[in-house]
Amino acid sequence: MSIFSNLDWTIVIIYLAANLYLGYLLSKKVSTAEDFYVGRKSTPWWAIGISVVATYLSALTFMGAPAWSYKQGLSVMAIHLNYPLVIVIVITFFLPFFYNSGVASIYEYQERRFGPKARALIGTIFLISQSATSAAILYATSLVIEFITGIPVTYAILLVSVVALIYTSLGGTTAVIWTDVFQSFILFAGAFVILYGLIDQLPGSLGETMVELKSIGKLQALDFSAGLDKVTGAWAGIIGMAMYHTTVYGSNQMMVQRTLASKNIGDAKKSYLMMGFLAPLIYLLFILMGVLFFIYYKGQVFENDNTIILKFAADYGLPGLMGLIAAAVMAASMSSLSAAFHSLSTISTLDFYQRYFRKQETPEHYLKVTRLFTIFWAFMIVLPAILYSKSGGSILEVLSKVGSFFVGAQLGMYALGFFSKHATEKGLLIGTAFGFAVVIYVGLQTDIAWPWYCLIGATSNFVVSTIASLLIDGVQKTWSPYSIKGQLEKFRVEGLEEKDNGWYLVPGKVDKISYLLLGYFILVILFLMFFENMV
Repeated sequence: MSIFSNLDWTIVIIYLAANLYLGYLLSKKVSTAEDFYVGRKSTPWWAIGISVVATYLSALTFMGAPAWSYKQGLSVMAIHLNYPLVIVIVITFFLPFFYNSGVASIYEYQERRFGPKARALIGTIFLISQSATSAAILYATSLVIEFITGIPVTYAILLVSVVALIYTSLGGTTAVIWTDVFQSFILFAGAFVILYGLIDQLPGSLGETMVELKSIGKLQALDFSAGLDKVTGAWAGIIGMAMYHTTVYGSNQMMVQRTLASKNIGDAKKSYLMMGFLAPLIYLLFILMGVLFFIYYKGQVFENDNTIILKFAADYGLPGLMGLIAAAVMAASMSSLSAAFHSLSTISTLDFYQRYFRKQETPEHYLKVTRLFTIFWAFMIVLPAILYSKSGGSILEVLSKVGSFFVGAQLGMYALGFFSKHATEKGLLIGTAFGFAVVIYVGLQTDIAWPWYCLIGATSNFVVSTIASLLIDGVQKTWSPYSIKGQLEKFRVEGLEEKDNGWYLVPGKVDKISYLLLGYFILVILFLMFFENMV
């Protein structure tokens, strides 16, 4: 690695200072807990959309996607081609329930549909899985920062966390969204500079390089013959990962909460639609970088594939590039981290503190408590990340796997709420426990690839919850008003307007632009199917 120059340090310091200053400015718009949770409903949809994109593109994507495709080729795209389908599902079924209810916690839906135990259960699942995932991302990011700058891992963990904590606790959701917008520009600036430099430094032309990649099998994007044990199989991406990403974007407070800051249902849906249209292109960018690196480095074996993009940046020698990459890695991590701090503190306050301990306090009191919870969760994420840096590696492995075990339980709980007539709270609790046990067994005792865990867990949950509900509480004579069918009936009987400025308010109705997104999804599949033949 090259020496981290004064110019590089200047870029990093300016980046960190800009985030803190932005958080300070936006803190003036936060005077109540509601302001902290969802802002003042004045944030433009495109900013929320960029924030949604930036949050899921963590440092693991920035570093990991090129590393993964360096080995696996373009087949890694199978995991990420499903976003258009996912977004159609989420804006059709999930968002109308959450936005129309006016809640800040999306898990309040579970209480309205089933009861308080269901809400407490899914809130607990979120707190555990999100803090575990965030700790893993923070540690991985800090390793990269150490590699680039020479800052010890522990100090890197504290640096990234403290800056994200300060601007999040000051400005709430508004600060999270606008710092995400700023951070996304840094992230993509770094990515495009690397891509430009890589194409410029290839031993042959881009066309010649693609022909060579085709000859060694690196451009086969979709393998429909792959079995359940292959992570990057086409069906794993189209079906298994579609369910996984539906959970991420539909039932994860961290992702959904910023859409609740939208001015109206149309803006909330448009912010998610941005992700649906852009995600396949963004992931193609990072994955294509990986296969091009394979030619540039002539298939060289690296001790740590995640350092490939860093090695190239150092070799390229452009002044300030290492500083830009360091800022980009920090941006990717801080975007995810700040969203985690914000959503974890929101759920802790609304679903537990306010729900069970102090129900009648002032908005100012809840704001203070939420900020304290933000600090608490920062500590709970930082601690395991630091502990892992002192250990041999088992903690990160456990943390990462725990997160994948929970997604099926979350999706199953919402699927039961939306589509089951007979599911009750008692049956739901039994089915969720069973689904979780099934996924643990599959993950530890079989060769089935992890993209299928969500579908397996959700299906097990749905079936067992339904059977248990019928055995315990019997047949339900009417649909819950918080089911899809119940909502459709409510809108019909009460004569409620189904649309607001052309966007459906009622769950289960498909907006016109969703058909365009589904068409785009089909085009993405066709493009990837025939891409190798077009070279």
